[in-house]
Amino acid sequence: MNPVQKNEYRGHEPQNDTPQKPPYDAAHIAREEKTRAVWKHFHTIADKYDFMNTFLSLGIHHLWKRRAVKMMGLKENDLVIDVCGGTGDLARRAVRAMQYQGQVIIYDINSAMMLKGLEKIRKMGLEDHICCVQGNAESLSFPSHLFDAAMIGFGIRNVTNREACLREIYRVLKPGGKFMCLEFSLPASSWFRALYDFYSFRVMPLLGKHIAGSREAYLHLPESIRRFPLPPVFAEMIRDAGFSDVSHTSMTKGIVVVYQGCKK
Repeated sequence: MNPVQKNEYRGHEPQNDTPQKPPYDAAHIAREEKTRAVWKHFHTIADKYDFMNTFLSLGIHHLWKRRAVKMMGLKENDLVIDVCGGTGDLARRAVRAMQYQGQVIIYDINSAMMLKGLEKIRKMGLEDHICCVQGNAESLSFPSHLFDAAMIGFGIRNVTNREACLREIYRVLKPGGKFMCLEFSLPASSWFRALYDFYSFRVMPLLGKHIAGSREAYLHLPESIRRFPLPPVFAEMIRDAGFSDVSHTSMTKGIVVVYQGCKK
């Protein structure tokens, strides 16, 4: 399989004459504009994405991802789809969890992100276990009942139509297939939330400007988290997509949540 393949999805690359748009999580942005805005956001920060994740989280994001993948209980020879997989952090962990005996397909709208991930995949000698496909998460380019497991890490809040994305993930899973979503949330404690908001809205955009060269990109992150449904609400959305045995587990005082479900 070609390392980066494009499906028939139009309009995912912004034109040079596109006027400045409001933040893609602003309440007044048109839904049809969000896909383009998200593409531009991640295209801007692709080169610094992995470094900034580690720097801004003080490395804790590695622990979140490791635990989330472990909770999936992947088996050898599983076929896994990593939706909105970006630079492939979850994909590489999934391959290790399967004892290098399974396959992972990274599915993402942004080729710049996947190309950065492919650099690490090649250095680690994982080309036989991980490949990339470019496409929109709302319309997965695979037949139904194909995958043993599906995961999406820190990506679904950026999808324009989350319900459509969840339904597509459900469709491509085999009966008995496992679903895992790792996503940011808001701390339950009021004092910790105040501290978290100060860091997110004041410190992170400043660091993003001076290190990654984009203050706007790292202002979008806390905005998107603020607007994402709280865990009980999003868990119900997962159930509405058809999943059963839905659960959610908070980590680090509620900063992140692991959602799980199963296709019966």
